[in-house]
Amino acid sequence: MKALKIAIQKSGRLNEKSVELLKNCGLSFENYKSSLITSVANFPLEILFLRDDDIPEYVQDGIADLGIVGENVIKEKEVSVEYLQALGFGKCTLKIAIPKEKPLNYIDDLNGKSIATSYPIILQKFLDQHQIKADIRTISGSVEIGPGLGLSDAICDIVSTGSTLRNNGLEPFADVLSSQAILIGKKDIKEHSVVEELLQRVQSVLRAKETKYVVLNVKKEGLDGILDILPGVKSPTVIPLAEEGWVAVHTVISEQDFWEKINNLKSFGAQGIVVMPIEKIIM
Repeated sequence: MKALKIAIQKSGRLNEKSVELLKNCGLSFENYKSSLITSVANFPLEILFLRDDDIPEYVQDGIADLGIVGENVIKEKEVSVEYLQALGFGKCTLKIAIPKEKPLNYIDDLNGKSIATSYPIILQKFLDQHQIKADIRTISGSVEIGPGLGLSDAICDIVSTGSTLRNNGLEPFADVLSSQAILIGKKDIKEHSVVEELLQRVQSVLRAKETKYVVLNVKKEGLDGILDILPGVKSPTVIPLAEEGWVAVHTVISEQDFWEKINNLKSFGAQGIVVMPIEKIIM
């Protein structure tokens, strides 16, 4: 079977997580830090290492069949690709930020202002949506220095922690776009058997990250209450213990839900609660 090609970021904030995801999917490959392309030994796939700005167009044009790239880049490039799976990492927000000493109160206050950005297309759509006339100044690199150098009144840039804004005397003013890493494909690639298999693997890894395997002991009279709290993927496994009147409950639950429900578990007599990570969940 001819190998498909998937493009991921060569270096930057999405590279490490993209490599980790592919390896967690059981793909075996080496030399990815020094190569532009590498083959997967145990799956019909080749990995291309590219600049993130190039990935959407490579996928659209069929040079790569698949790609992992931030949604902000996809929307800025205005490419025609298929969204196959949101991946849950590389989360950030495209924000408009303004100097702290020149606060604005309302979104309409941006009228007549100049905004420096590396995302002119996304920003223009946002301004049009709010019927705002502003001067977009497209620059690359350190957008956050624009106001300090007198290049612009505000900026529009990707924000993760906000530390870069604070270091440059800026504060968030408006959210333009929420973004995360997306697995994309060229048109009509989703039905390809290799893509179906890869998607299944990716989804099993993502489900496992969101869930935990829980084992607990409880007296039989408290079992119904426990089962109401922990429904499991299908239903929990209940196993009698050697001690009369006690059972062990095995189930899978969202980690976030578990911490919200732990006190309720205890109220029904749950003891010896063990929480374990899950490597993969195949539905």
